[in-house]
Amino acid sequence: MGTTRAILAIGLGFCGAISAFSAASAQMPLPAAKPPDAAALFKQQCGTCHTIDPSEPVRQGPPLNKVVGRQAGKVEGFHYSPAFAKADFVWDEAKLDAWLSDPQAVIPGAVMAYRQAKPETRAAIIAYLKELN
Repeated sequence: MGTTRAILAIGLGFCGAISAFSAASAQMPLPAAKPPDAAALFKQQCGTCHTIDPSEPVRQGPPLNKVVGRQAGKVEGFHYSPAFAKADFVWDEAKLDAWLSDPQAVIPGAVMAYRQAKPETRAAIIAYLKELN
């Protein structure tokens, strides 16, 4: 009988410790999320099709150095789709955000499959592009 009581007491003590640990961990704040590394995001999500170094060969998409403030569809040496070549706007943060969300909504007939649903990822990429100006 003494052994049963000892096992029960140990078991109850263990359960109490787990409850106390769970309550304490539930009250601890989570660490702040690390902001995304914009250069790494660009390389992962944009770098396959776009360069940022004018000395690199052109890829599927136009080079994106100095894109903020640039007339859309007007990079010397890059062949744009007919829809893009007719674009009549200058790239700014709002236009880039809309473009990264849904390129075809900004320029119907544009050839770009990439879409980014996360606003924080779009903001990081746009901030990185602004740094390149």
